[in-house]
Amino acid sequence: MKEKHEIRLWAVLFWIVVWQIISMCLHSDILLVSPFRVLCRLGQLMLTAAFWKAVCFTLSRIAAGFFLAVLAGVALAAAASWSGWIQELLAPAMLAVRSVPVASFIILALIWFSSKNLSVLISFLMVLPVIYTNVQNGIRGVDRQLLEMARVFRIPRRRVVRYIYLPQVMPFFYSACSVALGMSWKAGASAEVIGIPRGSIGERLQQAKVYLDTPDLFAWTLVIVAASLFFEKFMLFLVRRAAERCSAMRAENKRTWELTRKG
Repeated sequence: MKEKHEIRLWAVLFWIVVWQIISMCLHSDILLVSPFRVLCRLGQLMLTAAFWKAVCFTLSRIAAGFFLAVLAGVALAAAASWSGWIQELLAPAMLAVRSVPVASFIILALIWFSSKNLSVLISFLMVLPVIYTNVQNGIRGVDRQLLEMARVFRIPRRRVVRYIYLPQVMPFFYSACSVALGMSWKAGASAEVIGIPRGSIGERLQQAKVYLDTPDLFAWTLVIVAASLFFEKFMLFLVRRAAERCSAMRAENKRTWELTRKG
């Protein structure tokens, strides 16, 4: 499963040069700081313990929200595929989560919860409907002939899930993760900027905005982009490896079905 539209180094360098030129034309670090100053400031921040504590704080909470949403989304999708009334029950809730703006969720959540774990909740809510919808579509698309074969040969339910459902759902799950990972970081960072939990990247961004510290603002924004990219690449690598194994099982299942039908 190959990724398309990879970012090229020459394209990145082109936009960095454009950024540098605009910064030189404006002659104001408050309006737009140069890339060199941003990198210098980032290097200074990386030498402090507070920097790594803030990165770990934000990363752990956004990752927790993502993983909880994946578990809940898969479980709810399986339940909805098994029972029509569960699907009807969940439909309004999923529609509401998809439709309500992130800022509204953040403000409502601040009324009920502390800001410390706000990014966990917001990341969870943004990822949940994406995982739920895609996994449910994958379950619906499972090959009925393979399920019939499993029923005829009385294959245990656990093996049916592993060798029939899992290989055919994995491409949908991979697609859901590729979309949801970016959403989780955008939503989680927005929640921290509004909620301002102590020791988070969002708190540092808010402080930089209040004091018009543009180098810090750009440096922390770059940290969010880098952390999001690292987390996304790492998770998609794991999911892609799992999807490749499932594809091999799917091909084996098809060969088994063909041999059984011919026999």
